[in-house]
Amino acid sequence: MNKNNRNILVTGGAGYIGSKISIDLLRKDYQVFVVDNLQTGFKFLLDKKVNFFKLDIRDEKKISHILKKNKINNIIHLAASLSVEESMIFPEKYYSNNVEGTFSLIKSAINSNVKNIIFSSTCATYGNLNGKINETFFQNPESIYGKTKYLAENIIINYSKLAKFNFAILRYFNVVGADSEIRTGCSYSGGQLFKNLSKSIINKKYEIDVYGNDYSTPDGSAIRDYIDVNDLSDIHIMCLKNLSKKNSLILNCGYGYGYSVFEVIKKFEEVSGKKIKINIKNRRKGDVAVAISDNKNLIKKINFNLNKIVDLKRSIYTSLFWEERLKKILKK
Repeated sequence: MNKNNRNILVTGGAGYIGSKISIDLLRKDYQVFVVDNLQTGFKFLLDKKVNFFKLDIRDEKKISHILKKNKINNIIHLAASLSVEESMIFPEKYYSNNVEGTFSLIKSAINSNVKNIIFSSTCATYGNLNGKINETFFQNPESIYGKTKYLAENIIINYSKLAKFNFAILRYFNVVGADSEIRTGCSYSGGQLFKNLSKSIINKKYEIDVYGNDYSTPDGSAIRDYIDVNDLSDIHIMCLKNLSKKNSLILNCGYGYGYSVFEVIKKFEEVSGKKIKINIKNRRKGDVAVAISDNKNLIKKINFNLNKIVDLKRSIYTSLFWEERLKKILKK
């Protein structure tokens, strides 16, 4: 890999997942450039070695300048609005940020001869499918969020054929946990179950809202495949190596095993030693009953090792430690 191939732009790099990936890229001797408008990101999450630009990805001219000036060949595109619930209330915001934003970024990338693009997508593009979901399954998103990510995927796929760049589309299932060394973690309260539970426990509230207990699942609560942010970061870096060999990829990112919301709450109770009060609320529009990853391609195509006990405790411990640290950071 030549020197220029060590230069990488991470959009949304001051967010939960982006800040973790940026730290790990620095450790792998990449030169990391971060673009983030800080609407849901935080500058304090960034390592001092990161080259940071407070900028919106829709600013095509300035993004192109950054890419060309720094001879950046690789982009990890995470910048997006990402709440299923909010997307149903403010669809225009989601189409602007997620679809128009991706289109602007791709045009900047093409004008700057970027070779590799990794895109942060979601299992929400599949819609309301039960059981294990394979990458070849028909995509029929239920939520506006899922629809915008589906459209963004297609922009990348179609333009890759015209501009001859390599891509990896990573369809995340539910991302949880914090950096194993507690340097970064989920800092924006966007309705994530692990975030809400950790915050409730650290703040000694010991209660949680659960949206729907009448799904067609064994205990009535929604079932999700949870993947730890440390593993997800590793997946991105392994994809970079594969793209350098001109292998475009579409991969589900999950463990292939689901936990219900009630099971997750029970795990948090076991780890924290605290009883958590459950407040049942109406289902959120756009939520699906079951989302579990068929991860055979993830294991096969990038040789990612998922042979581990998936009991969520690692992710719960780091989530709680991070929430405790974040509380101190925000008090300063």
